[in-house]
Amino acid sequence: MKKLFGFISLLVSLFSSAQTAVEQTTDSCQLTISLLTCTPGEELYSSFGHSAIRVTNDNAGTDLVFNYGTFDFNDPGFYKKFVQGKLLYFVSIDELNNFLAEYDYFKRGVTEQVLNLSCEQKQKLVAALFENAKEENKYYRYDFNYDNCTTRLRDMIEKVTGSPLQTTNILPGSNTTFRNLIHDYLQKGNQYWSQLGIDILLGSPLDKKITNREAMFLPDYLLMAFDSATSGNKKLVTEKNSLLPAAVNRNDESFFTPVVVFAILFLLVMALSLLKQHSYPVIFKIFDFIFFLILGLLGILLVFMWFGTEHAMCRNNFNLLWALPTHAVAAFFLFSKKEWIAFYFRFIFFYSLVLLGAWFILPQQLNTALIPVLGIIIVRSHFISKRK
Repeated sequence: MKKLFGFISLLVSLFSSAQTAVEQTTDSCQLTISLLTCTPGEELYSSFGHSAIRVTNDNAGTDLVFNYGTFDFNDPGFYKKFVQGKLLYFVSIDELNNFLAEYDYFKRGVTEQVLNLSCEQKQKLVAALFENAKEENKYYRYDFNYDNCTTRLRDMIEKVTGSPLQTTNILPGSNTTFRNLIHDYLQKGNQYWSQLGIDILLGSPLDKKITNREAMFLPDYLLMAFDSATSGNKKLVTEKNSLLPAAVNRNDESFFTPVVVFAILFLLVMALSLLKQHSYPVIFKIFDFIFFLILGLLGILLVFMWFGTEHAMCRNNFNLLWALPTHAVAAFFLFSKKEWIAFYFRFIFFYSLVLLGAWFILPQQLNTALIPVLGIIIVRSHFISKRK
């Protein structure tokens, strides 16, 4: 019996030695690859966090961060390219200390997930990162939902491992959409006005029911996916570290949210309209002109964003149902006595009532703060159509 136990102990010892030798061979390249996930900041562009790849090379004594979320503010055509959806992002390389110093300055947290890759996989990934960072390769057409600084990292890791990542469910609900996830971040940061702007500019593609994989366009969701991910029957993450604590002070909540502001404006317009229903005072001449001109110009902008840019998420925008471009023309004829003006606003009155009834069954989730705006359209179009 003692000989049996001794033989088994010998086998275990030999197996352990062999396993250690394999591990040492695997790590002989002295490379450590990590996914860095940064917490959201206070500015709109940083509201959704950030991802980067850290490469530590013990042989070379380097500790580098590869960042796919860099763009050039000094580009003379920056704003034009941004509006048209043609702005190019690029890969930049920075030392870890500099990278952390920037995020520490803005009090944003950084979490590291060390990846369980073989020496060969690490070498392939590092070679690909440096190849992408070359001047002739570093630029790419950024797409916030499908091809951004986070999804690129996932795709590169899948390429070197040779198989898609297998993860548990990371979605908060079965019917989660892109808009749901974006709202969650903006509401946590009390950025309700930014949420309104995004809801107006981005159309029904943002309301697509997303998959587990599509949710990884956000850094936090890629982090959650990596926590449970397996590749080649082994866990992808071997170690998780907090490099910087999250200590950001998010924007203070304000009473004057879009819902409150527009609701107060609606009640004021309603009260004054009823009070002055038999006249058309100067205050309403000015208000109606500005109000309908703004609606019309906004409608023209939405049409341009749909057909004149490469922003896929700006297409099929149902906000055009209330921001009619024709309002921009009608605004200049408010003071005339032409019969078509009365007919136009009579039509707008009944049309807007129907739109109000269908508000919550449209294929696109419209911002509820816009309901008071639709209420103002109904009230003012009614009184304009009755004006003699």
